[in-house]
Amino acid sequence: MSFQDFLNHFDRVEICNLSPDSLTEEQQNSGKRRWEMSMFEGEWTQGMTAGGCRNFLDTFWHNPQYVITLMDPDEDDDDGKCTVIVALMQKNRRSKRNMGMECLTIGFAIYHLTDEDMQTKPQGLSFFKYRASVGRSPHFINTREVCARFKLPPGHYLIVPSTFDPNEEGEFVIRVFSETQNNMEENDDHVGYGSPTDDKVLPNLPNPMDPKPKDAHNESLLKLFKSIAGPDMEVDWMELKRILDHSMKDDLPKTTSYTPLNYSQQNADYGGPAQGSEGGGLNILALLCGPFCKGTPFESIFSESNEQSPGNANQTKAGGYIGLPPVIVEENNGFSKDVCRSMVAMMDVDQSGKLGFEEFEALLNDIAKWKAVFKLYDPEQTGRIDGFKLRDALNSAGYHLNNRILNALAHRYGSRDGKISFDDFLMCAVKIRTYIDIFKQRDTENKDVATFSMDEWIEKTIYS
Repeated sequence: MSFQDFLNHFDRVEICNLSPDSLTEEQQNSGKRRWEMSMFEGEWTQGMTAGGCRNFLDTFWHNPQYVITLMDPDEDDDDGKCTVIVALMQKNRRSKRNMGMECLTIGFAIYHLTDEDMQTKPQGLSFFKYRASVGRSPHFINTREVCARFKLPPGHYLIVPSTFDPNEEGEFVIRVFSETQNNMEENDDHVGYGSPTDDKVLPNLPNPMDPKPKDAHNESLLKLFKSIAGPDMEVDWMELKRILDHSMKDDLPKTTSYTPLNYSQQNADYGGPAQGSEGGGLNILALLCGPFCKGTPFESIFSESNEQSPGNANQTKAGGYIGLPPVIVEENNGFSKDVCRSMVAMMDVDQSGKLGFEEFEALLNDIAKWKAVFKLYDPEQTGRIDGFKLRDALNSAGYHLNNRILNALAHRYGSRDGKISFDDFLMCAVKIRTYIDIFKQRDTENKDVATFSMDEWIEKTIYS
């Protein structure tokens, strides 16, 4: 093949070679230079860490962030700069191509960090709003890997890999090569729990250290607690749900659903007879068994049932139905049984499955705090918050979590469109609080290390 034919028929050459950190000692002694490499694996998750490129400023900072520290310039560089190669590779896309999964459009940006910037983990919206990048990938492109070479002065740098559009999910590997030593780490929060730090929320939170006046509300709450708890003055999760649903029915966010009227609602709302449970069951039985009973003594039973069905009250002679409008239902479903169980487990130190009134009061303080936080990030009172707000909301509630945990929460509690409901937000807060407390009981020296046997770990976590 002539070179001209090669140019006419091919537009790209991909060369497979060993990475520059793979040289042996013998090769290095022969004059070849071994490069230093750092590598991290990460994930873009819808509504959480898939923030899109810099064009989408409000969500860009939610992308995974990595800090590299370049200590010394290249030995033979007269300008005192460091050679850096950044390679961003997508994972598991080619293997899923037969499922219609193509490569994402990916790229990255590099920002210089001062010593003061290094104190913030991760960098927030204000940082990217007022800082210009010192390097970027040549373009955002839907290839397996994007790679670029830079000459940078020694210092701290922030690398932000991203997809072009927000909410595009995928896994990636990011590698950084340099001629001299480079230190690379995730620029992420340290996992822990403390006091809320949001000034907007703090004034509205109850302070458990303040003496509580025995006002009418507290007296009525105690009376309700006694009436449900009984002589033992303790409540289980079912009794807790009854108390919470009653005492907080006006405070909980309401959810809105677009629901077509069923036959019972239609007839009742439009002046007709309501359909009872017997009629509904018989109608279903008629639909299932009617076709098989033709020509038998049972045929008349099922045909009469179908003709007299209230569900057919709106049927026309032509065989069609009178269309009745669906309704928008705004309702408060109360607390789910799962979150009530978990709240009991969080406060129940002796694992009795019940709470006394003092534990119940402490739980109400926590719920009031979480409710105030949720309302702050749900100003339109839809009963759901955007997944991108979950980190800030949990920070306002006193939780500090990294991207890996936030991604897990998004996969576990997020909806298909990346939203978090109030009930699921409560479950996140309760679960994290419980697990941190379990860990801290063993980590008495605050070294972020705890040891559990398998029996102990299962016993501690299965109850929560």
